[in-house]
Amino acid sequence: MPKPTPPKYRTTNWSEYNAALKQRGSLTVWFDSTMQWPWMIGSGAMFPFAAPTPPGLWPIAAAAGTGILVGLEAALLSTALYRVEDMFHRLPFHWMWWPAIGAIVVGVGGLIDAHVLGAGYQSIQSLLDGSLAIRAVVVLLLVKAVVWLVALGSGTSGGVLAPLLILGGAAGGLIGHFLPGGSGFWAMIGMAGIMSGAMRAPITGALFAVELTGHFAALPLTISAAASAYAVSVLLMRRSILTEKIARRGRHILQEYSVDPLDLVQAGQLMTRDPATLSGTMSIAEATEFFADGTFHRSYPVVDDKGILLGLASRTDALRWQVGQLNRDISLAESLSDASLLVAYPETPIGVVADLMVDSGVGRIPIVEVGSRRVVGILSRQDLLKARSAHRHAETSRSRFVRTPTGG
Repeated sequence: MPKPTPPKYRTTNWSEYNAALKQRGSLTVWFDSTMQWPWMIGSGAMFPFAAPTPPGLWPIAAAAGTGILVGLEAALLSTALYRVEDMFHRLPFHWMWWPAIGAIVVGVGGLIDAHVLGAGYQSIQSLLDGSLAIRAVVVLLLVKAVVWLVALGSGTSGGVLAPLLILGGAAGGLIGHFLPGGSGFWAMIGMAGIMSGAMRAPITGALFAVELTGHFAALPLTISAAASAYAVSVLLMRRSILTEKIARRGRHILQEYSVDPLDLVQAGQLMTRDPATLSGTMSIAEATEFFADGTFHRSYPVVDDKGILLGLASRTDALRWQVGQLNRDISLAESLSDASLLVAYPETPIGVVADLMVDSGVGRIPIVEVGSRRVVGILSRQDLLKARSAHRHAETSRSRFVRTPTGG
């Protein structure tokens, strides 16, 4: 029985396509990329290759092991990148010479292996096709890593995605020489792993690899590699290769996306109910004496006999009344104005209340009923800290769901 021939895939001549782009204006490039792209290179996978997906469960475990190794590679590359950047900062040259020094290293790397130059699409395709010998893959891995690290560390603008795919694909391809399925298939697994490990994007890495190659049947394996590489990255690296530079500039980016706990609670849930208030009939002299005797709070709501808010009296007001020429026999209701008084309602998110405190400098915001403006509570800075503390406790504390019986 004759051996079936593998299907022929349509490949892209990237050198011809890039040359065509350079001869066109920006508008023509946009038109080509959005309208004519499917007609020029086809609507199939960007990097197709012929390789069967290994059957059984063992490839998932092998993919996880590959992800661990590639995750270590991602951590090593990230650490090396910023070590190289620090080395350039220690050079006794002006920073404008750094890209020139980097260019020399890139040129030497190109003399050693020309595959390290350019966008690298042809190198990615060669790795997936499995057309490179082991020695060529090792040289590509080592030289590309040095060239890429020095180029970025010197301040030269450059990409991250394609170099990572090459480096991860080279590592996966080397592992694939010792596993069934072919080196090209495991190069794809390495690409999924290094995207997940270096960029901290496991879902993106797993899906991106199968979409680029069209091997959607390998999705369980790319997920396994991406998950294990991500685990290694989280354990070894404080940040991803993309956020480390931002963190070095003083802006720390969290890996987890979470909702602000201040936006989850309403003022009515956190306010101090039935707060201490001052009567609107109290005179200025009595209020000044009240604050002089030592009060527990810096400010108090001033209300009428029905509990309707009239204003907010503070220690600062008491000092102003004491040193000013104001008639000390008039009442607080006559001296205070609620025209610009900041208030919140029980349904107001405490995040909004926190913004009011920051913008106004007022540390206590009265909570009033909608319409009647009757004081039902007050919210302070300390109450806001309670919300954050409660959120942290809910995230970190663990309790048993089933109470264990005690002997007796």
